[in-house]
Amino acid sequence: MDLLLIVSIALGLSLDAFAVSVANGILIHQLKFSHAFRISLFFGAFQAVMPLIGWAAGSYFSPYIMQFDHWIAFGLLAFIGGKMIVESRSLDRDCSGVDCSHFPTLLLLSVTTSIDALAVGLSFAILDVHILLPVAVIGIVTFVVCITGVYAGNRIGHLFENRFELAGGIILIGIGLKILIEHLVQHI
Repeated sequence: MDLLLIVSIALGLSLDAFAVSVANGILIHQLKFSHAFRISLFFGAFQAVMPLIGWAAGSYFSPYIMQFDHWIAFGLLAFIGGKMIVESRSLDRDCSGVDCSHFPTLLLLSVTTSIDALAVGLSFAILDVHILLPVAVIGIVTFVVCITGVYAGNRIGHLFENRFELAGGIILIGIGLKILIEHLVQHI
């Protein structure tokens, strides 16, 4: 597998994490480098580890994972997106917004946005791809894309405040629907 194809796969996998990173950047009102770094590191690490897990599991677990991964991703993203929408409508919110760099939230978002990468790892195993280069490229590309997303979200987010938190919630639900619909359409 050539490097250009691996980078293309990495960019495709990083899009969900990018959208969530933009939403996180919007929500963190006083963004510090440590926030952006932590968010990007989590997304990059999970996007790299999930294909490795998928590759290690090989084709043994693929029938089980592929039957319900889309429902898990949809449920988690819809829950987090719904929570963001509710909080954007709250009249009694504090100025700090939601701390998306908080460990449990970040862990949940990282797992949710990297479920597709697990399936990619399974396909790498089936195609007998040496996994170390793809894992490194996927992790690095996702990290760079996400740190860019956090800062972009933070720079433009304060112009519209609650509307962007609402949009971030809608984006998360949309990503969940996209994952669900793509999987259901593939199996029609």
